[in-house]
This record gives sequence, C-alpha cells and structure tokens, in this order.
Amino acid sequence: MLEHSLRARILITAGLLMAAAALLHNLSHGERTPPHRSLQEFPLVLESWQGADSPIVPRIVKAVGVDDYLNRVYANRSGNPVAFYVGYYQSQQTGDWVHSPKNCLPGTGWEPVSAGRLTLDVPGHPVLVNKYLVKKGLDQELVLYWYQARGRVIASEYWGKVWLVADAITRNRTDVALVRISTPTIDGEERARNRAVEFAQAAYPHLNQFLPD
Repeated sequence: MLEHSLRARILITAGLLMAAAALLHNLSHGERTPPHRSLQEFPLVLESWQGADSPIVPRIVKAVGVDDYLNRVYANRSGNPVAFYVGYYQSQQTGDWVHSPKNCLPGTGWEPVSAGRLTLDVPGHPVLVNKYLVKKGLDQELVLYWYQARGRVIASEYWGKVWLVADAITRNRTDVALVRISTPTIDGEERARNRAVEFAQAAYPHLNQFLPD
C-alpha cells in the first residue's frame, strides 16, 4: 500500500513537471518580472548578528542559473557562525529551475542524516520550512531552507511546482527564491537548531523588502 502511494506520488510529480515545462514553454514571451532590490543590499547587521560576504565563483553562479544571490556568513556575539544563502530566479521559463538542497548538498559531498519540517514563529504568521541534517566526514550541519515565491513561503518542492503552474497562468510570473540557513552542530544539534531559528527570525522580516510579493 505504501509502495503504491509512493509510486502514485512520483507519477503525479513527474506529470506536474512535464505540464509545467510545456506550459512555461508556451508562456515564454511577455512574462511579468516585478522589480526587486539587489540582495547585495541586504543588511550586514541583523540584531546581534554580524555578517561578512562570501562570494561564489562566477562559473558556479552561471551553473546554478541565479539572476541575483546573497552568500554570507553571520556570527553572533559568541562567535557561532551561520551560513546564509539566498538565490533569486527572475524566471523559471528558460529552464533555470531552482536547485533543491536535497540534490545540491549530496552533490558536494554532504550525506543526508535526517529530514523533516519545522515551524518558524516569525512576524505576520508562522511559516513551515524544511529541516535537514547532513554530514561530511566528521563535520555535521543543520540546514533550514524554504522557497519564497510570489508572496508565499513554501517548504514542499511538490507544492512549489503546483503554485508555479498556477501563478504562471493567473499572474504570468514564475520568479522564486531559495532561502537556506546552515550552521555546524559541533555544540550539539539542539543548540544548532536554536541558533538557526534565532537567525531565521532576525533575517525573515527583511526578506520581504528584497523578494517581490
């Protein structure tokens, strides 16, 4: 029964991806791309967090296909680091699909340990995000990530594709951003989770100023 349900979900997801690709190809002209502030203007200081830029080499930026990005390491007063990445795609109609951390991180040597969801208590209303524990050799990191697209916070890749198709039809928009927060678990998984959540709560209110609704 479980295998049948999983197979059905895979087929539905594959069907959605095929439908999305066909639809986006047909709508490839005249997409509305709202203006947004450059992510490089994102605050370097967020409450008790101080950030420093960590530029990505041009060939990787090109391979990922982002139109704008932010890659920084922030540290709190105790010196504990949090890596913060935001990759913004102005359009997904040209084949530059947003890359899921569940695919990218294993591709760079990080092995999955566990995956789940976590609710962030942020201004406005709570949002559901992905919680991903990964390891590489003796190193282990806790990762929070979500997709912020056209006024929504989306954890599920499946629902991300559903909303992509819906918004392409009704709003003529396919822009999206991947938001990822990661921190080492050297001081324990619980403290790492609390640290990542604390940073997310400090950063989230500013994201709406840089990512169009």
